[in-house]
Amino acid sequence: MDLLEVLFQPYQQTPLKFVILEVIGVVFGLLSVVFSKRDNILVFPTGMISTLIFVYLLWEYQLIGDLMINSYYFIMSIYGWIIWTRKVDNTNFIPITKINASEWKKAIVFFMIAIVFTILIYFVFDKWENWISAVDVLTTAIFFVGMWLMAKKKIENWIFWIVGDLISVPLYAYKGLYLSSIQYFIFTLIALLAYQAWKKKLNKPQAELLK
Repeated sequence: MDLLEVLFQPYQQTPLKFVILEVIGVVFGLLSVVFSKRDNILVFPTGMISTLIFVYLLWEYQLIGDLMINSYYFIMSIYGWIIWTRKVDNTNFIPITKINASEWKKAIVFFMIAIVFTILIYFVFDKWENWISAVDVLTTAIFFVGMWLMAKKKIENWIFWIVGDLISVPLYAYKGLYLSSIQYFIFTLIALLAYQAWKKKLNKPQAELLK
């Protein structure tokens, strides 16, 4: 069995239009992460296109829990778009900052709420299976907080994305979803670079959102 056969084996029974849509969704998801690394406002429209595609696909597959999670990402993208376009003065937009002690407490509370919320979704829709479901809940909560912090333009968002991505790489490989595993590996590399890029811009208001 060659590499391409291994990668695409899980998609053999999948309608072609769904495969094409998933590829488009992944491409826009990657673009969103790249734009986020660059501190570029296009992170949000590209991310919204990606999440809308996945909301549709997940609805077709009746994966209601994952659908609700992607709907959350879409809503947070709207919130982030509003936050990022706020100005600190007449010429500069809100800068990248670190979270303070109060915000750390909110992040922890949000993390716990996300865990409870996701577990409830799994049980309500009878999707809880085994330890994989528990890991899914953990990564979902991590990504929930990461998305919230990114919307607020906090540098620590990348720490959450890196941790979540690192967990997701072997998780999706174990599930046999090798393309998704590769995608999360790429996300990990971009997130590591993004953390360094944001660190250089820390507390520096920017005059340009599209660059």
